[in-house]
Amino acid sequence: QVQLVESGGGLVQAGGSLRLSCAASGSIFSINLMGWYRQAPGKQRELVADITNGGSTNYADSVKGRFTISRDNAKNTVNLQMNSLKPEDTAVYYCAAEVTITTMRRSDYWGQGTQVTVSS
Repeated sequence: QVQLVESGGGLVQAGGSLRLSCAASGSIFSINLMGWYRQAPGKQRELVADITNGGSTNYADSVKGRFTISRDNAKNTVNLQMNSLKPEDTAVYYCAAEVTITTMRRSDYWGQGTQVTVSS
C-alpha cells in the first residue's frame, strides 16, 4: 500500500558529509510524522531525527548541530543532511513514516534501510 525508498548512503571519511533521501509512494492520504532511525551492529534501533508535517523537528542528542532533517510535503519526501560525520554514526539508516492511507487507516511504514559507514 505504501512504499518508502531510501537513497544516499555510502562510505565517507570522518568529518565528511552525506545526504539521505526517502520518498514515500502508494495509497497515501496524508503523512504526519516522517523520520530517520538507525541501527548499528549489536545495538537497538534508535531515533535519529523526525519532523512533523508542520515542520517541527526532533533530534537525538548525539546528532544535534550536525544533522538536519527536512521534508517536502508535496512530494512526500524526507531528507537527512549529515555533516561532521563520526565513526560512531556508522549504521543502517531507516526511513519511517506515519501514514494515513486513502481508506483513512493510519499505520507506520519503514524503508528497507541504507548503509552509512564512516571511516576513521
